[in-house]
Amino acid sequence: MAHILVVEDEKELASLVRREMELVGHRVTSAYDGPTAVEKALSLAPDIIVLDIMLPGFDGIEVTRRVRTVTSTPILMLTARATELDKVLGLELGADDYLTKPFSMRELQARVSAILRRSEMVREQSRPREAAELLAFPGLTIDTAAHEVTSGEQRVMLTATEFSLLKLLASNQGRVFSREFLLEEVWGNDAVVFDRTIDSHIQRLRKKLGGPDSPGDFIETVWGVGYRFSARTAGEAS
Repeated sequence: MAHILVVEDEKELASLVRREMELVGHRVTSAYDGPTAVEKALSLAPDIIVLDIMLPGFDGIEVTRRVRTVTSTPILMLTARATELDKVLGLELGADDYLTKPFSMRELQARVSAILRRSEMVREQSRPREAAELLAFPGLTIDTAAHEVTSGEQRVMLTATEFSLLKLLASNQGRVFSREFLLEEVWGNDAVVFDRTIDSHIQRLRKKLGGPDSPGDFIETVWGVGYRFSARTAGEAS
């Protein structure tokens, strides 16, 4: 099963999460503050990080920022804050999903399972095949077998969720996808996510693909409908 890093300063809650995750066969490592969380995330290479926002040392937002400069390990963010800003900021920095306290252990397990399934799908796509699928556009290359994205001359680090979203859009150039369809296809039926989750991931993808050598924005907003991938739009932006 998976190796989960649980970062939570409330030790009673951390113990409960650890016990529930171990009951379904996962291996769990715990951290109780920001600096230790970053150290363990980078040294142990867990399969997923369950990360509280409010932490001593520095908060979960800063943990996400530091971890994302090195690795695309999936992150499920826990927050007791009621403001949408904290959730959106976490998603924009690279968290794959968030869960608001208080939450049930069943919901936590469902979110963790959904994220791990997406990561496994990406790993399957990255394994050697007879013919690698290469999606190439002016200024952008997506190697679905190697799970590699190059924008301009720069390698782009994407999370499993970001890669799945980009691959779906790029594989269907010009087709408009509604937010509801993207949520179902990328996050799955058992995930509890919202339109704002899609918007945050799209915004983060645009930022990552818009490096100094990139010709422009590949993901186009179709107002009132959803999003589509358009290499033509990117080329015209240059």
